[in-house]
Amino acid sequence: MSFDHLWAGWRSSYVSSFADADDLAGAGCEVSEPAQGRGACVFCHIVSSAESDEARHVLWTGRFTVALLNAYPYAPGHVMVLPIRHLSDLSELAGDEAAELSHGVYAAVAAVKEAYHPEGMNLGANLGRAAGAGIPAHLHAHIVPRWIGDTNFMTSVAGVRVLPEALSDSWVKLRAAWK
Repeated sequence: MSFDHLWAGWRSSYVSSFADADDLAGAGCEVSEPAQGRGACVFCHIVSSAESDEARHVLWTGRFTVALLNAYPYAPGHVMVLPIRHLSDLSELAGDEAAELSHGVYAAVAAVKEAYHPEGMNLGANLGRAAGAGIPAHLHAHIVPRWIGDTNFMTSVAGVRVLPEALSDSWVKLRAAWK
């Protein structure tokens, strides 16, 4: 038996609370005003929220960049690093933003290595919907720890990923490992 889709109704309210990613390309979300509700970029909303870092799963905030856990991780310790400013393309980054984004990716890799001891990692950015970006309007890089044999029967049989820990546990491990 094969399952092409797994129903995840719990995700619907989260996803539908934000506008379609394509609609956000020109939205110009900035953190100076909290982004709330429909029409707001999910990343701008997270960055501008007054909630604690732990509640938002924010691991580190720099002057121009933020690192946070992916709410729908491919593996435990899946981190995203993104500019605070709402932009969709690498070419839009100012020099200081690009340098800090690079530093954030470097620090995320170091923290993931210390916290999880992976056998490898996937690093990357999907630039545009055609490249697989789920949120193409706000540039972000992924850091995903990997292990030999980390595909289990659920992925093979049902196309589902099984995560062995809660996001809050991942946050505690990575926050402690962040330098």
